[in-house]
Amino acid sequence: MTLPFHSFFGSRRSGWTKVLGAFSGMALALLATTATAEPLYPVPDPDPFYATPGDVAAHQPGDILDVRAMPPVPLFPGATVTLVKFRSTDSHGGPIAATTTVITPFGHQPDAPLLSYQHFINALGTDCAVSHKLYTGDLNLAATASMLNAVLQEGWTVAMPDHLGPQFALGAAHLGAHIVLDGIRAVKRLPELAVQHSPVTMAGYSGGGLATSWASVLQPSYASELQIAGAAIGGAPMNLLTMAEALGLDPHPAFGLAMATAIGLEREYPDQVPTSLYLNPRGVALRDAMANRCTNEILAIGANGSAREFVTTTSIFDRPEARTIVEQNSLELYPGVPEMPMFEWHSPSDPLVPVGAIENTDRRWCNSGVRLQTMTVSVPEHLSAAAAGAPEVLRWLEGRVRGEPAPVAC
Repeated sequence: MTLPFHSFFGSRRSGWTKVLGAFSGMALALLATTATAEPLYPVPDPDPFYATPGDVAAHQPGDILDVRAMPPVPLFPGATVTLVKFRSTDSHGGPIAATTTVITPFGHQPDAPLLSYQHFINALGTDCAVSHKLYTGDLNLAATASMLNAVLQEGWTVAMPDHLGPQFALGAAHLGAHIVLDGIRAVKRLPELAVQHSPVTMAGYSGGGLATSWASVLQPSYASELQIAGAAIGGAPMNLLTMAEALGLDPHPAFGLAMATAIGLEREYPDQVPTSLYLNPRGVALRDAMANRCTNEILAIGANGSAREFVTTTSIFDRPEARTIVEQNSLELYPGVPEMPMFEWHSPSDPLVPVGAIENTDRRWCNSGVRLQTMTVSVPEHLSAAAAGAPEVLRWLEGRVRGEPAPVAC
């Protein structure tokens, strides 16, 4: 049975503490070893377009590897769609192939603004890529269509990267940042898209906010030549370490997302996060059942589970390597700051993402001179805050591409 994403996130506010407790046991407890694990990677995409070319290492980050004209997307009437494959970099510096879907509005004018929009992708299977889901009537994408249509109607181009990478490594923040930045590079290098000199902005919420925020802080070191006018991030998990340390192991209807994160981290960090070594037989069966699934299926399969049911140990932080991986993917602990203007919004009582970590990050950025505007929205639930903040986000993005001085309000 497939359940709507919002059916899990629209109720039981206190339950978010429990699902993050499951993350603690399921992801961090599995880090207490240096043995080599055998991750269960997704089934390769059957479409040869997505395959990694044998000479990928000979290319530079952002180099275009292939281009395909795609059919129209019903969510975006009148727009043309182009799928771009490009060279990017994984969390360890290795070359990978990644993809981004470019939506070009009808009547597009050369060098009109470009928005890189990072959709929240909480999935493990290759058919869950945004570039596929745009054609399946996915409810989660439909929820963001109004905001994207607003910028398309203004003549902007929208790029939507598949930011979890070819192995769908859910939770690997550095990987997502590299793909976002290399996707912008690739889109700007493709002449037929006519965005070579376009002003660029980025935006994303929740998991998409995670990829966007990390892209903003890594841009000075990873893609210093890119000129990005600003980035808007909402509901972003700023500190996975804080989230994990404060939580227990109670069951929760959205436990599947915690399990999926453990699987995704193992795919990107198999030596430090050997999830599979710590699963009991029930855990192995659960892993296998969700290893190629998308968000709604993962939620349904893992509903009301807990780490105690599926792992053979509850020990956490026994190895320094384990803590290091979580710290490396926790933005609050990253010493660098964005060099571009930032807009950050969240619910003041978000039951999923610890607000204290968001506020600490905002404060550190402000003290470091980042031109940051923050906003709290008057909704108590995680996903609803995305829509509640959208109108102000759009106004802020428009100001950045017009070249107006970025406000500081934090």
